[in-house]
Amino acid sequence: MLTLPPTAAASLTLDEDRLFPTGVTERAIARELYGHVRSLPLVSPHGHVEASVFADDVPFADPAQLFVTPDHYVTRMLHSQGVPMERLGVPRRDGGPVETDGREIWRVLCAHWHLYRGTPSRLWLEQELVELFGVGVRPSADTADEIYDVLRARLAAPDFRPRALYQRFGLEVLATTDSPLARLEHHQRLREDPGWHGRVVPTFRPDSLVEVLAHGWTDRVDQLGEVSGIDATTYRGFIAALEQRRAAFRAMGATATDHGHVTADSQPLSPDEAERVFAAALAGQATPADAAAFRAHMLSEFARMSCDDGLVMQLHPGVERNYDDAAHETFGPDVGFDIPRPTEYGAALRPLLDRFGSHPNFTLVLFTVDETSFSRQIAPLAGVYPALRIGAPWWFLDAPLAMRRFREATVETAGLYNTAGFVDDTRALCSIPARHDVARRIDCGFLAGLVAGGLLPEDEAVQTAVDLTYTLPKQVFKLDAPGPRDFPG
Repeated sequence: MLTLPPTAAASLTLDEDRLFPTGVTERAIARELYGHVRSLPLVSPHGHVEASVFADDVPFADPAQLFVTPDHYVTRMLHSQGVPMERLGVPRRDGGPVETDGREIWRVLCAHWHLYRGTPSRLWLEQELVELFGVGVRPSADTADEIYDVLRARLAAPDFRPRALYQRFGLEVLATTDSPLARLEHHQRLREDPGWHGRVVPTFRPDSLVEVLAHGWTDRVDQLGEVSGIDATTYRGFIAALEQRRAAFRAMGATATDHGHVTADSQPLSPDEAERVFAAALAGQATPADAAAFRAHMLSEFARMSCDDGLVMQLHPGVERNYDDAAHETFGPDVGFDIPRPTEYGAALRPLLDRFGSHPNFTLVLFTVDETSFSRQIAPLAGVYPALRIGAPWWFLDAPLAMRRFREATVETAGLYNTAGFVDDTRALCSIPARHDVARRIDCGFLAGLVAGGLLPEDEAVQTAVDLTYTLPKQVFKLDAPGPRDFPG
């Protein structure tokens, strides 16, 4: 452990009972339940760590590139307090100057450590620092350099390279998120590498080909034709090329697709109208109404494709992407300027559910960042449609208090087994164990409340904790789980 004189810095420790209920009876039950799940393998069916990280297996550059610059949870908080993105090393689109000294970037984070009090980012970061890197002092302006030196030394060691961390974390499977235009060469390298013993699978994310008014859409249509070998400049060819790419993803082990539409609208178009809108878009003549109609139509089409090929469909609408025009122009997408918006699900999904909601080969995992929809629409829908499952609290809601509210809002209407298990949804490899641990602790605390209230026998609570943690995500995402099963206690 990194140690400093007691007067120099406050210690950094983890409370073994963190996130458990405060009542004596419930806390004791939560501890017991957590003991059954804390060491189960990690199943990560939805995330953004790239396959190249494991295919290349190069050491991480420095602590700033691991913890700060690529993590918009971290950078957006600092920026909200006036820290320029350039000072955090976030690259500019124009190649303009940004901070490249990892030590300086790390110092900025540590000097502003107080900003993260009460946030999930601090929970994750502290668990990483203590359990993974053996840091025992609290980050601050005074301790930044000492901690940086320890982290940099750890990252240079062979057991901190990506493949070693995959094994150390107990990852059983990890899904990446990939464009249909990706040739998946890194996934292919992993499949052919006799020294690789993990499982990393792609996820089909076609959003960039659905937004017909987005800059560069026609170029992406041409690229789709190139990578698929199918002329994608007609609507029928476009659909055939997408289906070809889905087949290529499945050949690389994909079990799911991922869709981040602005809304959940799913009204299909007639074939003639779909062809008209597609042709208008290629000609640069599509209207905003055309674009919205085509987006809704394609959501329904992707559901139809999932019925055909069995890929699990994930939908997480309701986010206004790249809200700040100046930040998007300067730094590009995914730098923290995405804002949730109220989202309607009942009427929006009705066309899709009318067609496919009871199809035996269709699974739709529905996420939201609009908490009001959990009890009002999503839980009632999942409580009756065989194809629908409720996704874990995602993004702005992947925090302890929101996770508790999620269970409270959904269990009485949809139960626990119409949910899909936890997804970490992260680009930060080292945060994966901490994120899963938070979810396990929250679920064990919730189940402990049911046991203490006389609503659930403790043996069933143990089984449920195991299922929420391990069985359900493998089952829902078709990752070779045979279904709910007993685990040895």
